[in-house]
Amino acid sequence: MSSILFSILAIYIFIVIGFVAKMSFKERIDDKTITLLNVYFLQVFLTFWGLLIRPVDVTLIFAPSIYLFITLLVLLLAALFAKKLFRDQKEYSIATVAAIIGNTGNLGIPLNIAIFGEESIPYTTVINLMNVFIVYTVGVYYYSRGSFDIKTSLTNIIKLPILWAAMVAILLSIYGYKPSEEIMKTLMMGAYASIVMQLLLFGIYLYGTKISEISKMLTLWVMGIKFLFLPAVAFIILSFVELDSMIKGIIFIEILVPLAIANVNFASLYECKPKIVTALVFISSLLFLGIIFIGVKILSYL
Repeated sequence: MSSILFSILAIYIFIVIGFVAKMSFKERIDDKTITLLNVYFLQVFLTFWGLLIRPVDVTLIFAPSIYLFITLLVLLLAALFAKKLFRDQKEYSIATVAAIIGNTGNLGIPLNIAIFGEESIPYTTVINLMNVFIVYTVGVYYYSRGSFDIKTSLTNIIKLPILWAAMVAILLSIYGYKPSEEIMKTLMMGAYASIVMQLLLFGIYLYGTKISEISKMLTLWVMGIKFLFLPAVAFIILSFVELDSMIKGIIFIEILVPLAIANVNFASLYECKPKIVTALVFISSLLFLGIIFIGVKILSYL
């Protein structure tokens, strides 16, 4: 259990640094500039590095397919019911999509290694890849819809380079391309820079965020979807699927991880109440410190 807790707390160091930096230098740190640098440039390195570090194996496609089915099913149900509860378009967008964008990479991968060992890496890698496509299609669309019309929101998906980078990286991997050690080092530098910058950005937005100003309905809705409804749907579906118990456990843990910091990136990029989204990510991260131990206990029933 200590390794699980350490895996969670270790990545929070950079969040604290971002918070202290913003508190110290305030307006001299431009959070929007950091967002643009990360989303449009550094995350391209992260995508290539993540997809080329090991070959994409088509035999692993079943796990991310189940993850995609669960996620889209919950998204559809959330969108239908949230429409009746949230009149504000930006709050509706947040209520619909925030809970399904989980931290499957920065937290999900090391967490599954702590629970299941290194055998989990191939499965967490492809599930994280599936999550990347969800984030940069459905996620971008809904956060963009908070400020733009449908046509512009769809165009915003196409504009993001990471989606095209992912497609190119997958094709290269399928055709057996193996980058040289020098290229991988360059990609790794950009990838780690992206991860660190994303964590710093979370801390930066966290400064000045007042949790008390967030709609209680929105908070309860997002946390309820994230930690009650989504895991319940996942548990029911996984119970009826014939699959190795370890793979079921990996999928369940990846479903359970807290809101991804990518939510903050897009809320900031498309001006969809980034401070509120930051607070929701923070709350989910705090709740997760206790919920993960309940989740581990549930694994024995899958």
